[in-house]
Amino acid sequence: MATIADIIRFLEAFAPPDLAADWDNVGLLLGERSSAVRRVLTCLTVTPESAAEAIDAGAQLIVSHHPIFFKAIRRLTDSTAEGRMLLALARAGVAVYSPHTAFDNCANGINALIASRLSLTEVAPLKPGSTAAECKVVVFVPEQDLQRLLSSLFEAGAGHIGQYRECSFRTGGFGTFFGTESTNPAVGQKGRREDVAEFRLEVVCRESAVSSVLAAARRSHSYEEPAIDVYPLRSRPTAVGEGRIGVLAKEASLAEFATGVRAALASGPVQVVGEPTRTVRRVAIVCGAGGSFLGDAVRAGVDVLLTGEARFHDYLEARAAGLALVLPGHYATERPGAEALASRLADEFPELDVAASRHETDPVGWV
Repeated sequence: MATIADIIRFLEAFAPPDLAADWDNVGLLLGERSSAVRRVLTCLTVTPESAAEAIDAGAQLIVSHHPIFFKAIRRLTDSTAEGRMLLALARAGVAVYSPHTAFDNCANGINALIASRLSLTEVAPLKPGSTAAECKVVVFVPEQDLQRLLSSLFEAGAGHIGQYRECSFRTGGFGTFFGTESTNPAVGQKGRREDVAEFRLEVVCRESAVSSVLAAARRSHSYEEPAIDVYPLRSRPTAVGEGRIGVLAKEASLAEFATGVRAALASGPVQVVGEPTRTVRRVAIVCGAGGSFLGDAVRAGVDVLLTGEARFHDYLEARAAGLALVLPGHYATERPGAEALASRLADEFPELDVAASRHETDPVGWV
């Protein structure tokens, strides 16, 4: 039977937490990794309604786009609606995982989903990301220690390159040493120069994991003083990042584009900033609240920014910069992601009962 840990491994490979914004709070926010899972509910936000739906359905896990804990919590009691909701989830054994902006930004995430629904071409990140700070760790090791050392390095977090793990490279050669009287060499003898067949073993790891990787190398090495080098690596641009830009198949008026957005997202009325008759071709997409990306959209030279919502002063700034805005609502731009994630989880874990919340609705209506 699948466990929460199994689902987390899949979600973190699909939407790596490294892609999340610095201010975000992603990951497992409630529950135990070892718990077994039979039913999963996906939703945009954990509300009293969606929490009750999960409990009534006998779900063991909610995958919620928005995190349940954005601010520091001083107490968790039944004196608030949020407290009652979270206590009910805990009593029922329902865990909560949030991918949030990691899901927004990943290769097949929400922004990419919207671009696909609009049939955009030449799709690329609006704000390209870069790899996390990494180092290359080089260990010189005799053959008898090699496999034990490899296993220890991988367990300590080394060897990840993109979607691959347990990556390494080694070359053979000979090392020399002269042990003084105070040494106790694992091979050869002290008091004379020794020539020893060794491998030069190379792995990469995050800079934050270097200490753990070095400790693992020393624990698994038979030498008193293993030779280890650490090289900092330059960050590289990645194929993923925040938002998306793309090109419409053919030019359209702003009004026609807004109508297409409404159909693609099955949204209600769409707000527009800009002359409805102006022509648009190059599009930027930021799901949710994307007002902070106005500058990026202007620098990218797009005609229109599609985002869920923005502030009044963002409207004025966009108009002054000659950038059109299309605003179908926060819910409309992100709810499709909850539905798509349910389908993806169901495909990956066919033994599970996975569904998107049926009770979740947009809290904003039109009169």
